[in-house]
Amino acid sequence: MGAQRIAIFDTTLRDGEQSPGCSMNLDEKLQMARQLEALEVDVIEAGFPVASDDDFAAVQAIARECRRPIIAALCRTIPKDIERAWEALSEAARPRIHTFLATSDIHLTHKLQKTRAEALEMIREGVTLAKTLTADVEFSAEDATRSDWDFLVEVFTVALEAGATVLNVPDTVGYTVPEEYSRLIHHLRKQVPGIDRATISVHCHNDLGLAAANSLAAVAAGARQVECTVNGIGERAGNAALEEVVMALSVRRDTLPFETGIRKELLYRTSQTLANITGIEVQPNKAIVGRNAFAHEAGIHQHGMLSHRSTYEIMTPESVGVRRSSLVLGKHSGRHALAKRFEELGYALDRVELDKAYKLFTKLSDQKKEIFDEDLLAIVQDGITHIPEVFKLRTVQATAGTAVFATALVTLATETGEATETAMGDGPVNAVFAAVDKLTGLSGRLMDFRVHSVSRGADAVGEVFVQVEFDGEPYGGKGASTDIVDASVRAYLNAVNKVFFARRTPKPGASEARR
Repeated sequence: MGAQRIAIFDTTLRDGEQSPGCSMNLDEKLQMARQLEALEVDVIEAGFPVASDDDFAAVQAIARECRRPIIAALCRTIPKDIERAWEALSEAARPRIHTFLATSDIHLTHKLQKTRAEALEMIREGVTLAKTLTADVEFSAEDATRSDWDFLVEVFTVALEAGATVLNVPDTVGYTVPEEYSRLIHHLRKQVPGIDRATISVHCHNDLGLAAANSLAAVAAGARQVECTVNGIGERAGNAALEEVVMALSVRRDTLPFETGIRKELLYRTSQTLANITGIEVQPNKAIVGRNAFAHEAGIHQHGMLSHRSTYEIMTPESVGVRRSSLVLGKHSGRHALAKRFEELGYALDRVELDKAYKLFTKLSDQKKEIFDEDLLAIVQDGITHIPEVFKLRTVQATAGTAVFATALVTLATETGEATETAMGDGPVNAVFAAVDKLTGLSGRLMDFRVHSVSRGADAVGEVFVQVEFDGEPYGGKGASTDIVDASVRAYLNAVNKVFFARRTPKPGASEARR
């Protein structure tokens, strides 16, 4: 008998987007959804339609465009939520209504002010209504791992009788540990009558760093769907990382005889796509997709690798899409060669995108002797943006030193012309940000600033990630250049342009889902 299939339910666009600084506009959500479809996830949870008009529009657009995966929409067990979710999903090829209610006494008492009996009735009515709209209904018991186990049996029995096809057991606050979670899944499988008619799902948060481990323990105990996010983004410490769960199941088939349908060679590209969209850099030592995941510095490790790669690598970088290419492009390379290399890296650029990328490439090749894959990724991820550029950088100059105040001169272009401002600051980066604020009329508060080299050598491209708060709302930005000040102002402008884009499409309300 072959390995049993584990469904991968991706909630990057719903739970992941609730991570501070990770909000996405419609175009960005569609871009990420297309990548998730290419990755061949089984389910894309596209949003929480009742939360805002933007969430509704995103779910509707993804449902229309992504035809292969199941498209899920989250909703509370409230008629208006369920009906709104179905309205957004109605054109999906494979729709799923995903409804939830808290079941722990902590949540019932302090958040919902409901009795257990009232909760059971809400579940029965909500799932029954959802079932009249679509055949595929998932029910989640929020804060399941802090709920009374016998009450959970009642909860899932009611949901199953009302027509739920997927029963989700979330570790909402990342509280459980693998052995305990395994026992809970076994308990439910034994005590809930007819539970084999449904798929058991798990949704783990990473507050104690155990999200992936808990998910795998649940799979071994009988769960057949794992809810996760790319790069592990999500509320607080995040969710189970999709790439970690998938590769653990792939590498350890000896102890976990299961398989997924994920195209593992697209994991790195998917991770980079999300980092580009959100401006949230992947930590260097992140499992599977971090830039150090396949780096070996210690002498004994290097010696082992030279002898045989399996001494210190349990999987190859190529298996997750990290290419080690010897092809180096230079200033004399043409558009065709550039387009071909981008295609090999997983980016099929249209003519407009290629023209823009080629301009950035030729500018970079004047500054560097050799252009590496990492440089090309920085070009495509920084330059091919789907955010309308209200402000474009024309020139930046900055001076600084131990005996002088840092000053900056910045020229920005808009649809109506160009404008120049000067400013002083604690350093050159602070000064250019102050000059941009004068030009845009915004006042940003820098929350995070990170820089790293994306390629090798003294002329390496530097990538800058910023998190900036404008009127209490966080926005991420990303920029790349061989000059760190230039990269910094590009990253800041990326965040500024997101502000203006967001203000043209205001959000009526924030998501209430906190599974």
